Amino acid sequence: MVSDKISQLQLLQQNLQNLFLQKQQIQNQSLEIESALMELKSTDKAYKIIGNIMVSSSQDTLLKELTGKKELLDMRLKNITKQEEKLKESYEQLQQEVVGGMKKQQK
Repeated sequence: MVSDKISQLQLLQQNLQNLFLQKQQIQNQSLEIESALMELKSTDKAYKIIGNIMVSSSQDTLLKELTGKKELLDMRLKNITKQEEKLKESYEQLQQEVVGGMKKQQK
C-alpha cells in the first residue's frame, strides 16, 4: 500500500519537473518576444525570418504577430501554473499519507 503511494509520489514529482521545464521554456520565449517587440518599436525597418531567408515585412504586421504570440504564451503560462499548483497540492497530500502510513507500519 505504502509502496504504491511512493510510486505515485515519484510520478507526481516527474510531472512537476516536466511542468517546470515547460514553464521555463515558455518564460524564455515570452522574454524573447518582449525583447523583439521593444526593438521593433524603436526601428524603422522590420524583417521576418521564414525558413532560411530573411524577408522585409511591415512593422504593423510583425507587431500584431508578436503580440498574438505573446498573448498565447501568457495563456499557456497561466494554465501550466494552475496545473503546477494542483500537482503540488496532490503531491503534498500524498506525501502526508505516505509519512502517516510509514509511521503506522513502524508501530
